[in-house]
Amino acid sequence: MAGSTEDQAPDYRSILSISDEAARVRALDRHLSTRSYVQGFSLSQADVDAFRQLSGPPADTQLFHVARWFRHVDAILGGPQATCPPCGLPASRGQHAQPQRAPPGGSGPCQLRLYNSLTRSKDVFVPQDGKRVTWYCCGPTVYDASHMGHARSYISFDILRRVLRDYFRFDVFYCMNITDVDDKIIKRARQNYLFKQYREKQPPAAQLLEDVRAALQPFAAKLEETTDPNKKQMLERLERAVALAVEPLEEAVQARLAGDELDARAQALLEEAKDLLSDWLDCAHGSGVADNSIFSQLPKFWEAEFHRDMEALNVLPPDVLTRVSEYVPEIVDFVQKIVDNGYGYVSNGSVYFDTVKFANSEGHRYGKLVPEAIGDQKALQEGEGDLSVSAERLSEKRSPNDFALWKASKPGEPSWPCPWGRGRPGWHIECSAMAGTLLGASMDIHGGGFDLRFPHHDNELAQSEAYFENDCWVRYFLHTGHLTIAGCKMSKSLKNFITIKDALKKHSARQLRLAFLMHAWKDTLDYSSNTMESALQYERFLNEFFLNVKDLLRAPVDVTGQFEKWEEEETELNKCFYDKKAAVHEALCDNVDTRTALEEMRALVSQCNLYMAARKAARRRPNRALLTSVANYLTHMLKVFGAIEEESALGFPVGGPGTGLSLESTVMPYLQVLSEFREGVRSIAREHRVPEALQLSDALRDDILPGLGVRLEDHEGLPTVVKLVDRDTLLREREEKKRAEEEKRRKKEEAARKRQEQEAAKLARMKIPPSEMFLSESDKYSKFDENGLPTHDTEGKELSKGQAKKLRKLFEAQEKLHKEYLQLVQNGSLL
Repeated sequence: MAGSTEDQAPDYRSILSISDEAARVRALDRHLSTRSYVQGFSLSQADVDAFRQLSGPPADTQLFHVARWFRHVDAILGGPQATCPPCGLPASRGQHAQPQRAPPGGSGPCQLRLYNSLTRSKDVFVPQDGKRVTWYCCGPTVYDASHMGHARSYISFDILRRVLRDYFRFDVFYCMNITDVDDKIIKRARQNYLFKQYREKQPPAAQLLEDVRAALQPFAAKLEETTDPNKKQMLERLERAVALAVEPLEEAVQARLAGDELDARAQALLEEAKDLLSDWLDCAHGSGVADNSIFSQLPKFWEAEFHRDMEALNVLPPDVLTRVSEYVPEIVDFVQKIVDNGYGYVSNGSVYFDTVKFANSEGHRYGKLVPEAIGDQKALQEGEGDLSVSAERLSEKRSPNDFALWKASKPGEPSWPCPWGRGRPGWHIECSAMAGTLLGASMDIHGGGFDLRFPHHDNELAQSEAYFENDCWVRYFLHTGHLTIAGCKMSKSLKNFITIKDALKKHSARQLRLAFLMHAWKDTLDYSSNTMESALQYERFLNEFFLNVKDLLRAPVDVTGQFEKWEEEETELNKCFYDKKAAVHEALCDNVDTRTALEEMRALVSQCNLYMAARKAARRRPNRALLTSVANYLTHMLKVFGAIEEESALGFPVGGPGTGLSLESTVMPYLQVLSEFREGVRSIAREHRVPEALQLSDALRDDILPGLGVRLEDHEGLPTVVKLVDRDTLLREREEKKRAEEEKRRKKEEAARKRQEQEAAKLARMKIPPSEMFLSESDKYSKFDENGLPTHDTEGKELSKGQAKKLRKLFEAQEKLHKEYLQLVQNGSLL
């Protein structure tokens, strides 16, 4: 800044004396324009006073001298309000102050919202302890094979868990239980034990028949009482199957057959009547089963099967797993404290939760999740269990809505010692005690299937908050939607019960997961051929993109060639890339909406495919770096969703997970050499016209390599693309291609046949002279003129002018056709 100091004061005084501010600013600007900005100057009090008179910088952009000095003084002195320079402000030469600058505006970060069953709305997810998330998930009751209903819950929760952990970077502590003490388990274990004993005794055929007839009597009564049509149909099928198996054995006994034939018929009846006999034996002898180990073998077996199924589905194991049988002491203590707090009562050796006392207590509320279901006795009794619903048990309660915390064991049930006598835990209390022991008085997330909301989870909430004397045991309740099979509820009675093992025989774990990802986790999912076909198409679509990018990256290029100039197409694709990333993020923030996220990813791949196709048409190589960034992002997102195993660097892995073998990197160099050799052979074969060599090259591409999981794609004027693909996929593609070619050939032959028939029919018509064309239609006409044209109908009535005119046109057309025929004969064209 230039100029002297005090000698400019008189000029300032004259300027400051101007009353009109606009005129004063213009005069000040003219004065400042005479000063040099190159040489330094010392800021004087006169400068400060001059700018103190201004209310702000001038709006007129032409008065840039005043505007610049105003901002300078404002920055140096902390605003024009200062009456004098700051104390000790040194004179400086050749220095400019840092101008004040407001940062540009922008949108705030998107917040994760989860659908909370407690509020029935999407709530902003805020854990209690920073990024740490405590999560309890209701695990399976292990008494039978895991089915697709289990897959619905545990794959969905695995997706949510991975997204929270790997995308939103929460530190998730995931706890899940195994219910290995339950009415269903007790009854099934007891029946299996008794039937096994019965079978090992090898009852004589006559005794077996007598026992089956005895078992059919209570079964018939049960069938008569059953009102559910599906269950009734299932029982009727069982009754028919047993009857069909009884007849051959009765015939064998009457015929006094012996040996293998009799044994085979007896074994057939035992198999068909297993459920029937098991139930009959349990009613007769179940109370005598007392050894606790008998009740632990069944759940131990099915728990192991459950874990194998989860591993096959690529579901992450929980951080901690709890079993009811291992937490009985903690459950007893939990129940005791609820009683001590005044919310439980002992009745005939059992302990019940006092729902009325709890609901009337200040700060508590019963039925938070499904208040409209309170009093639903059918649901409450299902929650209590088959072995726990009896007139005696119901009479022990103060209120029908009360539920068992601890059940006094009856003969034939496992039992543990406790202050109220030997007994076993109620169903609802197990989760409260185990989750409370590990996660404390309040957890962030509690998960389970939609059908567990009432009474199980409502009862969990009540008894846990009665124990901890709080109102916040769970902050976010997440419930996965139902699973239907082709629109129907899954049920053994409907014969649509699909185990996880059966599902994995038809589709891969990735395909099942993609099907789940394409639906909202909290909505009903219909497992059907259409659902799976959509998942298969999505997998193929993404896989083709990954294979194309891999092929692009295998092309040799020098170091500098990795970075190519971006044209307008690259800029547009990159904008689309960032727009889609933002859309995916927004979708995941919106209740982890994976369906929308996958659609945005599909749209991104579509844009990439259009870009690559345009580059291919222009004989230009696509930008490697940009497409690699897109492919890496998609790979990362699919890993987040659990649809790609960790071993894969880009796209879907070719080698099996956990093998430690990168099949692609191992075999691709050899396949590349083979492809180049084949291309050379094809070039020579075309040049020297050797069709046999071309046929061998095509056979290698179409018949041999697909069986090894290798696809070659020939493109005119471009190098052959080599893709390593799943062998079954390629074989399926080959069969589809053959079917398509066969269908095309069939349609072509059919079209040729129709053309021949049409030509033959036309030729047959052409042969007929016009004078004879109507004579054969005696069922329509009775008289004709000299040219063969009809004049009267069958009833002898003369034809109308309109009818005659129409027939005349047909006659003339046939006359023309016949002349063409005669001409063809004359020319010899028909020979």
